[in-house]
Amino acid sequence: MNSPTVTTSSVASTTPPTTPATPRGPRTRWWGLPLLRAMRADYLGFVTQLQREHGDLTRMRLGYEDAWDLMHPDLVREALLTHADQLIRWERGMEVFEEVFGQSVLVTEGDTWQRQRRMLMPAFTPKRVAGYAQLMTDAARSALDTAVPPGQPGAQVAVDALWTDVAMDVILRTLFSTSAQADAREAAWATQTLSEAAFHEMFMPFTLPDWLPLPGKAAKRRAIRSLKGLVWRHIHARQTEVAAPGAPDRSDLLHMLLALRDESTGEALSAQEVFDQCIVSFQAGHETSATTLLWWTLLMAQHPEAALRAQAEVDAVLQGGTPGPEHLAQLPWLGATLKEALRLYPPIAALMSRRTTAPIALGGVPVPQGAMLRITPWVLHRDARWFAEPDRFVPERFLDGAPPIPRGAWIPFGLGPRVCIGQHFAMLEMTLLAAMLLQRYTVRLPVGGVVGAPRFQVTLRPEGTSALWLQRRDAPQEQ
Repeated sequence: MNSPTVTTSSVASTTPPTTPATPRGPRTRWWGLPLLRAMRADYLGFVTQLQREHGDLTRMRLGYEDAWDLMHPDLVREALLTHADQLIRWERGMEVFEEVFGQSVLVTEGDTWQRQRRMLMPAFTPKRVAGYAQLMTDAARSALDTAVPPGQPGAQVAVDALWTDVAMDVILRTLFSTSAQADAREAAWATQTLSEAAFHEMFMPFTLPDWLPLPGKAAKRRAIRSLKGLVWRHIHARQTEVAAPGAPDRSDLLHMLLALRDESTGEALSAQEVFDQCIVSFQAGHETSATTLLWWTLLMAQHPEAALRAQAEVDAVLQGGTPGPEHLAQLPWLGATLKEALRLYPPIAALMSRRTTAPIALGGVPVPQGAMLRITPWVLHRDARWFAEPDRFVPERFLDGAPPIPRGAWIPFGLGPRVCIGQHFAMLEMTLLAAMLLQRYTVRLPVGGVVGAPRFQVTLRPEGTSALWLQRRDAPQEQ
């Protein structure tokens, strides 16, 4: 479902989806291999063109797959809410993710998923997440204060690297109560490397063995070893610490995971389950937040009037102090700029896929058992029927009094039972870190600077290195 902090309506949209009795789709030749090549080359462009040419519900044959694309809020709600019990995650995608993330809540199904979700929910309630706020601001403070070298009024800064480092430090502190720059850099590299590998493997019917001397395999092996070694090292150290007399009282996520008990059975998570939930946090809790903050900062640089308004709001509310969870409701414009960034550049822009386990109907059209349903937030978020001038940055869409947004048209955190369990964590982290950046700097595009085109690799990132001019606010405003 939409983030609870968003002022939107759950009413159905007024424009019905275009769903002919027999859904149309592109011509399938050679078992769909030309279509798969086109998707791999430009997935978002492919699906955008698909909707333009064939409507809101399309169907195509891709090898043995009966693939349906859902590109209307009504169809998305019908699938993910009404028929949630008749859907499972797309098996191929889960096979790729399971290789790294194990049997985590990201990939499990059925009773196992329900048990994990039930046990993990208390760790991600708004009240519990609020307790992580100081860890978040501590991680951001030193990185932001030193982003511009001491004594300089401003500098050109690679903000993609800045936010990657800060977001990874947040995850390390939140998970393990530790901050280690070497760990943060290596873990950030590993998660991005594995994301790129996963994107390429999803378009293949099976994964070739990692020991083969093929391009990218050596980097993938190193990334897996790095992440797994980091997480197991912390788990083993914590188990030793807990067994020792006078062990310190911890409040981090690892402590919470080790202390969890199933209400119905009293069982704890196994060591492997603790590991799996920790390692998925690197992807879900780092990559998506870092990517959103990157796009948000680029948008602030491109829209100085919106940035000045956000700065004025932050200054008035915080009075130079450190932001906390109690300030979120007092920063509606800042929150709106972040939500608009999530609309324009959703971190998970596509590949939200499900398999039907029984016949269902969507928009009155029968969908057979075994069909693959694909939902692309990028297309939904940029549809002029729900968002006027959809390619423009207009944060006012998310302020009180704005026209209601149909439920299912804005889904950066998903929808239905599988909605992102960490959405409160993500919105708190992004708001606190964005406020701290605005307290310290004015952001601008360098002379001749351009924002790279979106590049889809599981998460959505701009091409190339994203460099911005960060000007200290207490320094003369000159570049």
